[in-house]
Amino acid sequence: MRILVFNAGSSSLKFGLYDIAGTETLRVKGGFDRFHDGSCDLKLTVDGAHHRLRAPHGDLAAAIAAVPGILAAQGIDGINAIGHRIAHGGALFDKPAVLDTSTLARVEQLTPLAPLHNPANLAGVALARQVWPDLPQVGVFDTSFHLSAPEFSTTYAVPQAWRDAGLRRFGFHGTSHKYVGLRAAEVIGQPLDRLQIVSCHLGNGASVCAINRGRSMDSSMGLTPLEGLVMGTRSGDVDPGAFGFLSRRLGLTIEEIESALYTDSGLKALTGSPDMRDAEDRAAQGDTAAQLAIEIYAYRARKYIGAYAAAMGGIDALVFTGGIGENSASMRRRICDGLEFMGVTLDIDRNQRVDLADRAAPELQSWGSRVRVIVTETQEQLQIARETATALAVMRPARLVLPVAVSARHVHLCQEHVEALFGPGATLTPEFPLRQPGNFAAHQKVTIEGPKGALHQVRILGPTRSRTQIEVSRTDTFALGVEAPVRLSGDLDATPKIRLKGPAGSIETDGLIIAARHIHMHPDDAERWGVADREEVEVRVTGTGRGMTFSGVIVRVQPTAFTEMHIDTDEANAAGISGGAEGALITAD
Repeated sequence: MRILVFNAGSSSLKFGLYDIAGTETLRVKGGFDRFHDGSCDLKLTVDGAHHRLRAPHGDLAAAIAAVPGILAAQGIDGINAIGHRIAHGGALFDKPAVLDTSTLARVEQLTPLAPLHNPANLAGVALARQVWPDLPQVGVFDTSFHLSAPEFSTTYAVPQAWRDAGLRRFGFHGTSHKYVGLRAAEVIGQPLDRLQIVSCHLGNGASVCAINRGRSMDSSMGLTPLEGLVMGTRSGDVDPGAFGFLSRRLGLTIEEIESALYTDSGLKALTGSPDMRDAEDRAAQGDTAAQLAIEIYAYRARKYIGAYAAAMGGIDALVFTGGIGENSASMRRRICDGLEFMGVTLDIDRNQRVDLADRAAPELQSWGSRVRVIVTETQEQLQIARETATALAVMRPARLVLPVAVSARHVHLCQEHVEALFGPGATLTPEFPLRQPGNFAAHQKVTIEGPKGALHQVRILGPTRSRTQIEVSRTDTFALGVEAPVRLSGDLDATPKIRLKGPAGSIETDGLIIAARHIHMHPDDAERWGVADREEVEVRVTGTGRGMTFSGVIVRVQPTAFTEMHIDTDEANAAGISGGAEGALITAD
């Protein structure tokens, strides 16, 4: 599939043409900016060759209209679709969307949340629809990646009426953070869903993202792109009490304050220029304002990195991207200095000799560092092309009917813990078989004891495993008084400890999790439906309760599996399911 990608700003346009089919090939990359007196600067990269010229295009409309001619001059045709970067999708768009009239109307309603970005993005869409009226146009939203974040990281502690009106944290640069996470996982050689990564997108707009096992857990930006780090012209974190203070002291209106926070703050307010390169040059010449700005910028970034490492309970990699993250060795050094306590140590020589050609992602950590430090050029346009192709894939009819089983709290024990709880030489006694071949509910039961309360008569499932695992619901964690992560079965590193009590003794063990919703799937069913192990799908549960579509359901392909979806009691209650149910698998080609 051949995808043309547009990232339209208020005074610039970036585009790229990608072939997405097995391999991913960038055919043409370009950008228009500095529109003035009927002309603009055009940067063009074709087959690795770079060209710069002054082109006769006076505005965004003329630039977009010129793209077909630029592509034709390179002998390129056969475009299948156009993907657009859209800054804010609110809570409405958790994935790419085909931009038809009704969808565009919903996106336009979100303009107050991104007043600098969404109007320019939508203008680009409107112009592209005029130039290519017969091609599908797809929106890829900066906010979508962050909609997986838990409620405790997205909820503001404000009156319910405000929250009902839509006041919540969203996060931005999601396309960049998603790409960076995937690229870091490639470098490390492990699946993204096993890694804890802090991604630093540092440019004119800047944000930090906690990517916890493949999902955005938190982002420094909030309801709008104002929150978080110091940026080129945006303030980052400011006490909301500033609105009242400035209104009383200076007589400023809400609109005037908001405009200044977007366009006259950040580096521009501190140094007179929104460009970090200018700040670094002036600081080297003794400019104290520029020196302070650099210190503030690095401090704010370092503070968020430390906070997110703590929030995830550890960090495997720290990744820098964006114009400043990719190009400023001194800023990377300032941010990393002082993070040695959490295992980040930077190699000075590697940091000075970064080469990002050919999608390189060099590692900058010194020998012995517990945390990898990686820098890579963000490829937002490539990620948009990927997601556009996925959005246009034909949906399979939902014919595969899955049994949906409700999995109550239970425990899997290792043999050592069986004997510790039930006595030397004890073994698990099967009481009844489960649908997964070889698995059974044991006669023995235990008590799970936490700092707040206990769960009694909790079933043990057999056979024994190499490591003890305790599966509870989110509601159960509040009864116990301990927080547990959402994990796949067997993914037990860095999980909290809990006490188990049996008739012969008690133990304290890690392995407490909330099980991620999943499907045990036989390889024949996986092949028939073209899904792979660890792929995420959607399942529509119908015919019982309220009916609900569960997203983010992880497929576990196992040679002896009985194909069946497992959800916990909280999820069953939300869907109105008592006992079992049936669901229809939904996935894209």
